[in-house]
Amino acid sequence: MIPEIPTAGLYDVINRRRDTRREFTGAEIPQDALDRVLSAAHCAPSVGMSQPWDFVLVRAPETLDVFAKHVGEERDTYAATLEGERAETFSRIKVEGIRESGLGIVVGYDPTRGGPNVLGRHAIADAGLYSVVCAIQNLWLAATAEGLGVGWVSFYREEFLRSLVGMPDHVRPVAWLCVGPVEGLPDVPDLERHGWRHRSPVGSVLHQETYGRRA
Repeated sequence: MIPEIPTAGLYDVINRRRDTRREFTGAEIPQDALDRVLSAAHCAPSVGMSQPWDFVLVRAPETLDVFAKHVGEERDTYAATLEGERAETFSRIKVEGIRESGLGIVVGYDPTRGGPNVLGRHAIADAGLYSVVCAIQNLWLAATAEGLGVGWVSFYREEFLRSLVGMPDHVRPVAWLCVGPVEGLPDVPDLERHGWRHRSPVGSVLHQETYGRRA
């Protein structure tokens, strides 16, 4: 018999989770809270129990500055591809909180973890990568439950980030997560608030038995 777990708190955390940018206070994360968040990430399911993730904790201001500069350049590169209303909307969107959070957690994927014959990965090569994303989601939800904010930075080149934190060539940097105490979490996600995208209802992505067959 699986012990009953209060569901209200779980669903509340899931619905409160946000990709934070402007809300970081710059305060230090209590070590016990950080330990719990990282332990939650390490408890994620993984193909063949390979646990193919690594977490690099980055606090050095000079490293945060270098990465923030790189991300700013990539933001400008993307902005140059936009025109009209899209360009105007994007100009108002902050894409990172690298310096403000004070802590970057770089999540890496090591495909060699678990040996050459990872159970369950023989037919789906990306199953290990999916496992790393599960760990990131665990980290994100645990951080939200701890009252911390998380911002996933995606405006970077993988080879730049790998070199910056000294990951070996075979380890793929999957995410830079800005993590830290926040003033609060916005009720509405930033991209929705700025009008970039809006959340669709769950019914719009549901299919019955075969793709395209709606209820």
